[in-house]
Amino acid sequence: MTKVEEELLKILKDCMKVKLIRIATVPISINFLLKGQMRFLNKYFEVVGISSNGEELETMGKREGVKVIGVDMERRINLLKDVKSLFNMYIQFKKEKPTVIHSITPKAGLISMLAGKMARVPIRMHTFTGLIFPTETGFKKKLLIKIDQILCWAATHVYPEGNGVKNDLIHYKVTSKPLKVLANGNVNGVDIHYYSQERISEKIKNKLKIDLGIHENDFVFVFVGRMVGDKGVNELIRAFSRLNKSYPNTHLILVGQYEKELDPITPEAENLINNTKNIHPVGFRINVEDYYAISHVLLHPSYREGFPNSVLQAGAMELPCIVTDINGSNEIIQNNINGLIIPVKDETALLEAMCKILNDVDFYNRLKSNTRKIIIEKFEQSVVWNALLAEYNENIKGLR
Repeated sequence: MTKVEEELLKILKDCMKVKLIRIATVPISINFLLKGQMRFLNKYFEVVGISSNGEELETMGKREGVKVIGVDMERRINLLKDVKSLFNMYIQFKKEKPTVIHSITPKAGLISMLAGKMARVPIRMHTFTGLIFPTETGFKKKLLIKIDQILCWAATHVYPEGNGVKNDLIHYKVTSKPLKVLANGNVNGVDIHYYSQERISEKIKNKLKIDLGIHENDFVFVFVGRMVGDKGVNELIRAFSRLNKSYPNTHLILVGQYEKELDPITPEAENLINNTKNIHPVGFRINVEDYYAISHVLLHPSYREGFPNSVLQAGAMELPCIVTDINGSNEIIQNNINGLIIPVKDETALLEAMCKILNDVDFYNRLKSNTRKIIIEKFEQSVVWNALLAEYNENIKGLR
């Protein structure tokens, strides 16, 4: 076969690719939660990414080599804006004519599944990366359940990110459709080469330690996530403040942005952050792996999760994790094996767990020795990507 014929064959194959649209509500979600995955899938499908407009959407498109489309969506319920988003999403689906649409965040799921049904997209997939309603009460809880029920009605395929989410969907009777957890859970797996201690140079680690005032024999805890109440930040700050009074060589690094509009932390917690020398709020950081590299333990006392990426990343970076007994976290962490599991909203239990891991060196080293190998065995990126690819192909095969 000549080179010209090979090029023509490649063009023909590309033209025959099934169109797949991946959707998230805000650009940061599609940019970070699906990092690398879109490029991988684009080898097999014509992939398009949709989220609200923003620089990160364009960044993702260039990095992954895929087309991107901006459709503005509100994270909160806003009837007028939501109807407008629905109409705009419908227009895009009619224009793009995808075979598969696949959403990963709540509002994007509702908007895209309804618009996809209206536009008669044959395969409409939604992955629940976490559920809000289990921690709510009263009318708001009923409303959120009803919204998810509508979403599932409009979808053709529903995927919980982990078994905990699956059990909640069943318990609250959100849908009677089959629920399938892909691979061992999580939407993207972990890039074990990127999240590796060996990749971070001593120069980078030493500079960070100097900048933060961390000395050679200090013990460093790290939190990575949104600085909001339901991530357990209030309990975390109070517990660490108590710990630091007894163990002044301990530090807490807070990696994440404040969200004062949605679920702000208490004034008490904010005051402790601002006035405790060894608490280091560094804000949102792209190079989160550098902060894992200078830390000893990840603290993740969240109230609810789907499948927390920070726990996966920290495990790959050889950090034991102290987590709450919630969906996702308790599927990654095995108590006393690669971390500790504590009750939700329990400041004292968190303090006791930190003391145990700080004082028992043999116990800490035993946890540390298990962390990375568990992540590699169950959550390495290729495991998740190949399971997703097989699921797409299975669903497309079902159309024929």
